[in-house]
Amino acid sequence: MHDIEPYYHWRDYYDAARDKRSPFYGRRYSELYFTHCIYNYYIHPQWDSFGSSTLYCKILYADYVKQFVVIELIGEWNDTLHNDIMEMKRGLINPLIDEGIRKFILIGENVLNFHASDELYYEEWYEEIKEDGGYIVALNFREHVIREMCNTRIHHFMHIGNAYNDVLWRKVKPFYLHKLVDALIMRSLE
Repeated sequence: MHDIEPYYHWRDYYDAARDKRSPFYGRRYSELYFTHCIYNYYIHPQWDSFGSSTLYCKILYADYVKQFVVIELIGEWNDTLHNDIMEMKRGLINPLIDEGIRKFILIGENVLNFHASDELYYEEWYEEIKEDGGYIVALNFREHVIREMCNTRIHHFMHIGNAYNDVLWRKVKPFYLHKLVDALIMRSLE
């Protein structure tokens, strides 16, 4: 796992460590020292911690005018043992909502497992952004992760499933990904 890096081809467009509105503003990264682990496995030092011991992230792009953010995730999303959604909500999502972000695009190709608890934090997150046309989208999550999220009724608060899998997001620029996700949501509402 230590060689799985966050997607870096959008760094010319955005860098969370240089964004004064980002929760990760001012962070310094090492290419040599591995400090974060998921269980006994070190992960690449470019991933950011928001308080969870099993789930890490990277803000790949944020646009405060269009009110959207793209966040890549890695690890095990464990609400049962570690209450990861609470950690994510407090350490990552709330600061972004405070800065005006209303559309959250979560990329979950590297989310290996999901262990549910309840949907209260998901509902709270959704309620805070829905009035302003906001949404939460889970792109390219693994089938067993989607199944577990749906079994817990989280799909009532985020767009998830077949329409949002196999999206070739690396082939487009971040603002085009936003347009593509908007179009997918509009199509699912029709």
